[in-house]
Amino acid sequence: MSLRPTLETRKAVPTMEGAGVRLHRAFGFQDPSELDPFLLFDDFRNERPEDFIRGFPWHPHRGIETITYVLSGSVEHSDSLGNSGRLGAGDVQWMTAGSGILHQEMPEGNAKGQMHGFQLWGNLPSSQKMTAPRYQDVTSADIPEVIDDDGTRVKIVVGTFWGKTGPVDGIAADPQYLDIFVPAGVKKTFPVDTYRRAFAYVFEGAAAFADASAPQGVLLEKEVAGQEVNIRDLSGDRTLVRFGTGDEVTVQAGPEGVRFLLVSGAPIDEPVAWHGPIVMNTQAELQQAFKELRSGTFIRPAH
Repeated sequence: MSLRPTLETRKAVPTMEGAGVRLHRAFGFQDPSELDPFLLFDDFRNERPEDFIRGFPWHPHRGIETITYVLSGSVEHSDSLGNSGRLGAGDVQWMTAGSGILHQEMPEGNAKGQMHGFQLWGNLPSSQKMTAPRYQDVTSADIPEVIDDDGTRVKIVVGTFWGKTGPVDGIAADPQYLDIFVPAGVKKTFPVDTYRRAFAYVFEGAAAFADASAPQGVLLEKEVAGQEVNIRDLSGDRTLVRFGTGDEVTVQAGPEGVRFLLVSGAPIDEPVAWHGPIVMNTQAELQQAFKELRSGTFIRPAH
C-alpha cells in the first residue's frame, strides 16, 4: 500500500452566488485539470436566513453533473421539465444536466434558521455531455452507514466502501463520495483507488492528514482523549486537502475528532471549455450553447 501525499491544503474562500447566497468555495473556476473530473465545490453553511434565503433562481446547466448534499435545513428545487422536490437534512441529489436544463434551488433554514449543505460539480465526458437530463434523489435513510469498533463512522453516498454500496449509480466519473467522522485521537487509514483523483474537505473538528513526503509544519504536543500525542499542524473547519497519487489516505483526528468528506473520481482527461454553469469541450460548443439559450432552443425535447 502507498500513502497519498498531501499536495496542497487550503481554506475555502468566501464568495457570493445566486441571488445573494453567502458561501465558501473550496475550488472552482481555476485549473479544471487540478481535480479532474471535479470542477467546483461549494460549502453553503449559514446561521442567518438573510445570508441564503434569496437562493439560486432560474439558471441553466449543460455538460455537467451537480451533487447536492444537505446537512441542515432543506432545499426546494424545480426545473424547466416540470420536476420538483425537496431535499431535507441528510438527503442527496445527483443531477445529470446533460444536454441542458433550467432549474432553481431555494434553501430554507431549520427551526433555528440554519442552512448547511454542499454542492459538487462533476464533469461529463464528451460522449455524455448531450445525454438526457436525469435526477437521482436519495433520502438520508437510504444512505448506508458503517460504524467501526473505534467509533469511526462512514456514510457511503456514492461508491462501495467497507462492504457497503451507496444508492447513487450510473455516474460518469464512477466516483466515491464518503462522509466520515473519526473520533478524538484516533488514527485511521482509508483506501482510495490508485487511479482516482482525490480530495478531503474538513467541516467539523480538525485533523492531521499524514503525508508520505517530508513532514512540514510545527510539531505540536496535545492531549487527546487523555493522552499526550505528537501531531503536526491540524487542518480545521472549511479546509480542502488535495492528495497526490497512492492507494490510501491516513488521518490523525484532533482533540475534538474530525468530520470530513472524502471524494475521489476517475479523471476524464479531455479539453474543457467552461463559462459559468455550462461546461463543454470546445469554444464552438460553448458558443452554441449560449446561442441556444438566447434563441430559446436550449432545452431539448424528451425522447
